[in-house]
Amino acid sequence: MTFTEALSAVRPKATDEGDRSALARATIVVLAAVLVMAFFFSLASGASDASAWRVFLETLGFTSGALEGADRIVVYGIRFPRAVLGMLIGAALAVSGAVMQGLFRNPLADPGIVGVTAGGSLGAVSFIVLGSTLLAPVAAIFGIYAVPVGAFLGSLGVTLVLYRVATRRGQTSVATMLLAGIALTALAFAFTGLLIFRADDQQLRDLTFWNLGSLAGATWTKNLMAAPFILPALAISLLISRQLNALALGEATARHLGIDVQRIKIVAVVCVASATGAAVAVSGGIGFVGIVVPHLLRLLIGPDHRFLLPASALLGAILLLFADAIARQIVAPAELPIGIVTAIAGAPFFLWILLRRRGILDL
Repeated sequence: MTFTEALSAVRPKATDEGDRSALARATIVVLAAVLVMAFFFSLASGASDASAWRVFLETLGFTSGALEGADRIVVYGIRFPRAVLGMLIGAALAVSGAVMQGLFRNPLADPGIVGVTAGGSLGAVSFIVLGSTLLAPVAAIFGIYAVPVGAFLGSLGVTLVLYRVATRRGQTSVATMLLAGIALTALAFAFTGLLIFRADDQQLRDLTFWNLGSLAGATWTKNLMAAPFILPALAISLLISRQLNALALGEATARHLGIDVQRIKIVAVVCVASATGAAVAVSGGIGFVGIVVPHLLRLLIGPDHRFLLPASALLGAILLLFADAIARQIVAPAELPIGIVTAIAGAPFFLWILLRRRGILDL
């Protein structure tokens, strides 16, 4: 079996569902266009009144003075970096979910469900609470990147333990993966709780809102903190898309095709940990993006990671931009944590996936 034949084996058969590569490419183009609209919608959403049309004209330089006074400050000083951060985090979580599902060969894998997000939270909280005391020497070395580095290490540790526990002889047990994820999440939250118990009043207020997931307080500094971890992880994930397709046939088959399975697994784990850890570090826990987005796209365009990963990045960014806009509008002028919005939408979808896989629902 050649490498090309192996890749075609994991795509939908032309005799069954048709070749969906053309549909996948069209979907990516449509998602890119929707992302542009979602970006301007995000810039125009909030308690301050600034129409999307005026934002569009001003941002693209078609006119000057379309935004004046407070609206200009709000759009460019607050909403613009917030929208960019939302796109980064949405893409990071969605692609991380798709890569994990390809690595574990199961659509139920998700950074939030199996404990990777909780591990990132533990690492980030460790530097937030102990960065000026016990971890001060390490924090001094990394500077503004100390919290993202801590989140990355926490996510990486949990991902490695999860893969070690759930995978045996090249086969991953879904039940073991979910149970191990529950255990690792509980353990991470227990240590996070101990750190929160030690936090002072200011840290406690920040951590309470941060743990629910939020883009509030987004700045260009936060974008600069997250981007060096997220963007390379996204790029490398795209580069290993063909190898992830080969892994779908099983590790033994992938080895026969000349794939360095161990290296690809390490690269995939590091990419997931880097992207998820950075996302958690700057936004807190935002769940279900990593399972909802890849699963929807897999139903639409198929399992080919060459198309699934870029489409996931685009749809994840779109989903988070719209979720953030809803979070700002639903209780305006206050703001609802975005993690609540994604959980309300994502939890029923996850239950639907479970019921559908058990044959209880035939939808």
